[in-house]
Amino acid sequence: MNYRVDDRGYYGDFGGAYIPEMLYPNIEELRNEYLKTIAQPDFQKEFKSLLKDYVGRPSPLFLAKRLSEKYGAQIYLKREDLNHTGAHKINNTVGQIILAQKLGKKRIIAETGAGQHGVATATVCALKGLECVIYMGEVDIKRQAPNVARMKMMGATVIPATSGSKTLKDATNEAMRDWINNPVDTHYIIGSVVGPHPYPEMVSLFQSIISKETKQQLIEQTGNDQPDYVLACVGGGSNAMGMFYHFLDDDNVRLIAAEAAGLGINSGHSAATSMLGREGVLHGSRTILMQTEDGQVTEPYSISAGLDYPGIGPQHAHLHKVKRVEYVSITDDEAMEASMELSKLEGIIPAIETGHALAQLKKMTFKKEDVVVICLSGRGDKDLETFMKYFNL
Repeated sequence: MNYRVDDRGYYGDFGGAYIPEMLYPNIEELRNEYLKTIAQPDFQKEFKSLLKDYVGRPSPLFLAKRLSEKYGAQIYLKREDLNHTGAHKINNTVGQIILAQKLGKKRIIAETGAGQHGVATATVCALKGLECVIYMGEVDIKRQAPNVARMKMMGATVIPATSGSKTLKDATNEAMRDWINNPVDTHYIIGSVVGPHPYPEMVSLFQSIISKETKQQLIEQTGNDQPDYVLACVGGGSNAMGMFYHFLDDDNVRLIAAEAAGLGINSGHSAATSMLGREGVLHGSRTILMQTEDGQVTEPYSISAGLDYPGIGPQHAHLHKVKRVEYVSITDDEAMEASMELSKLEGIIPAIETGHALAQLKKMTFKKEDVVVICLSGRGDKDLETFMKYFNL
């Protein structure tokens, strides 16, 4: 079974580039240049150097002993929360900013939900001295105020998206409009494995460092680079794709992706795309998305600002359809309780997004010798206000 992108930009039935004609030159330039550019020795040298000395990679693979004891398995946490800016997002923005410079771009735009991708984009733009414009839903701006402040401190302009649900989907729409109006000098750093080809493949390549390191670290710690289970949360799905990437062909490794069930799968307040979605086109690619009978995009909901996206990346859609990855749904309450549990057992406050992956542990039965790896996609600093309100802290 092939899980990679084909020459047309598809993963099985999903992918492609469904774009307005105005965007065709931008996408064609990227499609023709990205693989050649990132293969160049000078690109690779700078990328690896920044990941090591600026981002702080490799991120640790930590054996969580108290969590392991509770669930009766060997549970390892891949600590993407310890990266500079506090999440996995920086891996991708470092790669794309070098690519943008090689293509002669002077202005960077991005969309963000939880704010982590916006922060990571503002960070690399400050590093490289490029103009930065971030689109963010008005609702997310309110609930992620610390991240908005970080972006502004690094010189980014933050523009609110005031249409629709005023969250990630709407911010993405605004960023796409900007790119159509500024095709020559602007590069759009998409933050997840979504969008028209080549974005899903490009972002997953930059994020694949997560699973590449994990395999090496597992050999050092366990003598075997193939764990029994790998878990990650999924909205658009970039941390999950990075975590799964180098395990896709290891058939004996069970891959599990946790989506946001919000207030419940059938509550009407959910972002459980794989359970509720149908095939269609969203933000430039054919994928699985939540939609009404007449094809209008359904407004997603999650307590986690990074998971309330109404679709999944096309590679995830393919992995779901061919049943290589098991997609599960976790409610707000389950994710919040799991986040609190990790905080109390291991002294690590995770992002609420990651809490969705952690919550799946309660629904599984393990053998003592089972090795479980969970991608700790980000840290919970950005979610403190939500935690405080939820738990009356």
